Amino acid sequence: MPSIRVEPHSLSEIYMKDAMKNTPVESTDPLLSIRDLRVAFRRGSDLNQVVHGVDLDIGANETVALVGESGSGKTVTASSILRLLPSGNVQYPSGRIYLHSEPKMDLLSVPEQQLLNIRGNEIGMIFQEPMSSLNPLHTIEKQIAETLYIHQGLSLEKARPIALQWLERVGIHAPQERLKAFPHQLSGGERQRIMIAMALINQPRLLIADEPTTSLDVTIQAQILELIAQLQREMHLSVLFITHDLSIVKQIADRVAVMQDGHIVETARKFHIFSKPAHEYTRALINAELDTAPLPAEGEQKTLIKIDNLKVWFPIQRGFFRITKGHIKAVDGITLEVKRGQSLGVVGESGSGKTTLGKALLRLEQSSGSILFGNRPIHELTAKQMRPLRRSLQIIFQDPYGSLSPRMSVEQIIGEGLDLHKIVNKHKREASIIAAMEEVGLDPDTRFRYPNEFSGGQRQRIALARALVLKPDFIVLDEPTSSLDRSIQFQVVELLRNLQQRHGLTYLFISHDLKVVKSLCHELVIMRAGKIVEQGPAADIFTAPQHEYTQELLKTAFA
Repeated sequence: MPSIRVEPHSLSEIYMKDAMKNTPVESTDPLLSIRDLRVAFRRGSDLNQVVHGVDLDIGANETVALVGESGSGKTVTASSILRLLPSGNVQYPSGRIYLHSEPKMDLLSVPEQQLLNIRGNEIGMIFQEPMSSLNPLHTIEKQIAETLYIHQGLSLEKARPIALQWLERVGIHAPQERLKAFPHQLSGGERQRIMIAMALINQPRLLIADEPTTSLDVTIQAQILELIAQLQREMHLSVLFITHDLSIVKQIADRVAVMQDGHIVETARKFHIFSKPAHEYTRALINAELDTAPLPAEGEQKTLIKIDNLKVWFPIQRGFFRITKGHIKAVDGITLEVKRGQSLGVVGESGSGKTTLGKALLRLEQSSGSILFGNRPIHELTAKQMRPLRRSLQIIFQDPYGSLSPRMSVEQIIGEGLDLHKIVNKHKREASIIAAMEEVGLDPDTRFRYPNEFSGGQRQRIALARALVLKPDFIVLDEPTSSLDRSIQFQVVELLRNLQQRHGLTYLFISHDLKVVKSLCHELVIMRAGKIVEQGPAADIFTAPQHEYTQELLKTAFA
C-alpha cells in the first residue's frame, strides 16, 4: 500500500492540462493508465464499436469521476479494466490498460489466472445494483468469507472476525445479526455498504465505483459518499467513480472525465469543469436541471383512490415453531386520497414504506384497512375479482431491466396485457402496440428486439408503453427515474407530464429524488418509518416545510 497521502488541495500541482484542447490530464504518478482503448461487441457477423480511443489516467490517492449519459460507454470502459465484459462477444481492436505495479502490466493481455488475483486484491469494484450482485441464496457472512478465501486462503472461522470488523467499519448496525442475514433482508443502503466492504476487504489500491448511489435516497446517498471518502483517506485509495449525477461529482471528485458516445470529450480538474467547461456537451450536462413545475390538472379533481388506516405489518417469527415475536410495521395506519388527473408524490428514505404503500394500493401486498377505487371497495375483492381491474391499475418498477423479461421481445412484452385481458383482436393487436410505442417515443421498427438491446431510458419507455397500451386510469411509478441520468430523467418526466395531460392519468409517484418530484407532483406525502409525517400541496411543502424531517430532506436534496 502507498505510504504517502496526497491531499485533495494539492492536486493542482500534480496534474497538468490544456483544458481548451481537451487533451488528457496526465498524472506524474499514475496508478492506472488507459491508452487508446477501443471496445467493440460482435453480433453475428457485425462488429459494433462502442468505445473509441479512450485515454485516461488515475493517479495515486486520487478520485476521478467518469461522467456521461446512459449509453455513453462509462460502464463498458470501467468493466474493461478488469475484463468483466462477456469474452465471447467483446473485442478490443486497440488499447492498453496499464496497472503501474511491480512489474508494470497490461490488464488486457495478462493471463486469466493472474487477472483473478488482481480482481479484488489490487482492484475492487462496487456495482450499481447490489441486489443483482449479491447471491440471494447465500448469507452475507458466506459471501464476504468467499472473497477472503479466494485471495487469502482464510477458512470461514478465520474470516468471520475480519468480516465482522469490516461490517462495523462500513457502518452496519448490529453487524453480528447482519452476518447471518440474506441480501433480501437488508435495506438498499445496507446492501450497498456490504458491497463496499466486499470490494475493500482485501485492501486494493484502486476502487471502481459504478453508480453506487443511484438507487439510494438523498440521506443514505450522502452517508455512502462520506463513507467512500473516509475509507479513501484511511486506505490511501485511488477511486474511479462512475456517475451521471453532477451534484455527486462536486462532492467527491478531484478530476472529471466527460464521456459522450464512446469518446472522452473533456478531462479537467473539477474546478475547471464546473467554472469553465470547454466542450458544449459538458455545458449541456451541467445545465440539464429539472426546474419545471407540474402541469396544472384540468377540470374538477374528484377522488380516484382513497385509503383509510392502511396497515402492512410483516410478522417477525423465531424458533423452530416460527412463533410470531413482533411485527415490522412497513405501513402503519396511513390515510390519504389521490385526486383524478393529479400526481401524488410519496417521498421518504430507504425503508420508510414507500414501495410497500404503492403495492398495497394495487392489492399486490396483503394489508388491512380500506382501499376505495372510485366508489368500489377493492380491499374486499378476491384475487380473481381483482383481475379485471388490473387493466385500470398499473405499476412501473424502479428497474425496468429487472421487470422486463429478457426472453421476450418488446412486441411480446407490450402485447402481453392485451392478450391477457382480451382487449383487441389479432388484427388490431399490432396497431395498438405500434401506437403505444410511438406515444412514448420508441421506434416501432425496434419492436422485435429484446430488452438488453436498449438503453436504460429506452427500457423505461418500454415499461411505460406496456402500461399505456391497456389505457389505465391509475399508474404507480416506483422510482422510475432513479437509475437514469439527468438529461434522460428530464425526457421521461416531460413524457409523463404530457401523457398525464393527454389522457387524464393519475400517478402515485414514489421517489427519493426531490428535484424530480418537484417537477411532476401536485400533492406530496412525506413518509418515515411507515407513517406520514407531513402531507399537503407540493408547492407549500417545498416552500415552507413544517416537519423537521422534511426540512432535513429538502436541505440535503437541494444543498
